Amino acid sequence: MKPKLITTLKSYDAATFRADLLAGLTVAMVALPLSLAIAIASGAPPETGIVTAVAGGFLISLLGGSRVQIGGPTGAFIVVVYGVIAAHGMSGLVLATLMAGIILIVGALLRAGNLIRLVPEPVINGFTIGIAIIIATSQLEDLFGLQTGEVPADFIPKIETLWTARDSLSPTALGIGLVTMVLILVLRRMAPRFPGLIVAIGITSAVAAIGHLPVETIASRFGALPRGLPMPGLPPISLTLIGELLPSALIIAFLAGIESLLSAMVSDRMIGGSHRPNAEIMAEGAANIGSALFGGLPATGAIARTATNVRAGGQTPVAGLVHAAAILLIMLVAAPVAGMLALPALAGLLMLTAWNMAELHRWRIWLAQPRGDLFLMALTMILTVVADLTIAIGTGIAIGLAMRLQRRNAPPPPWHPPER
Repeated sequence: MKPKLITTLKSYDAATFRADLLAGLTVAMVALPLSLAIAIASGAPPETGIVTAVAGGFLISLLGGSRVQIGGPTGAFIVVVYGVIAAHGMSGLVLATLMAGIILIVGALLRAGNLIRLVPEPVINGFTIGIAIIIATSQLEDLFGLQTGEVPADFIPKIETLWTARDSLSPTALGIGLVTMVLILVLRRMAPRFPGLIVAIGITSAVAAIGHLPVETIASRFGALPRGLPMPGLPPISLTLIGELLPSALIIAFLAGIESLLSAMVSDRMIGGSHRPNAEIMAEGAANIGSALFGGLPATGAIARTATNVRAGGQTPVAGLVHAAAILLIMLVAAPVAGMLALPALAGLLMLTAWNMAELHRWRIWLAQPRGDLFLMALTMILTVVADLTIAIGTGIAIGLAMRLQRRNAPPPPWHPPER
């Protein structure tokens, strides 16, 4: 389980460092608004997203088994994090994240890194699409500038509440969100290696601030962002609380392991390399423990940010270390500027994130798969949206493994890493 950093440093030189430095700075500009947006969508203070990107991202690159993996908070955690915070507060989430880190380390010691292929692909696709739907609906309030008061966590009551508040729609907020989305797409098409996310959100947020437009910002809703990391510490711990949080911790560990290994497989395909799965799982465990000690969110390898790192020329885990250091530097010197980011702009960013997670361009392939696989994907998706992620994953894996047992004499289907 030797980290890739140790291997790559043996032949490290100045040219490689320049490439990693540029890539790390580029990814930091992409990760900053995403980390803030994911924290807000999760019901957590926005600074926890930055803490996670710094602490979790640093440890994933330091200890991980991939050359180019970039770690931090991801949209896959939003559903479970929101639920834990609603039930147990931030201290409960921190404990669940800490427990998930320990579970991941145990999994790495048991060499569980290769078990990802036992999880049926329709289950992964189903809960990913379900999470994308939940993320998109959770952003409608800010994107449309609706005045809803308290929004229920459950999907159906949430839609009913949003529909009831439709008359409070703010054309200004919707305009900021839509323009942000268009700018992101245009910049992504024109300059794929350019950190268009921060530029697009910065432009629309600046227009809102200069024009004194009636849209909420991070600072107006949550207050000023802190300039620095909090002091590390442990959350309140009791056997009762551990028992209550164990299902959530298992789901966090499962999602962190799945997402990180999927991301590592995608990066392998992009650079023609190979990752060390057990080292990657060990790094995810350390990253979640580290993030929890600083009061952050769950952390994992991020597919979109890892792909951005590769496209920007990142070659070794040093790029990930630079990314974490750059975000910390921004937090130290430019927190007030980050607090001026408009919430409709961040909502637009997450709407595009949800779109990418759903991978609509692959639906034609999925609809052509065997009926059993299509049923399994649809069931997992529906249970994720209307029931609970724990139920969805547990049910999906159980049915999927039963279907695989029934087909034991047939060759296994090809496994397709996601492209989001």
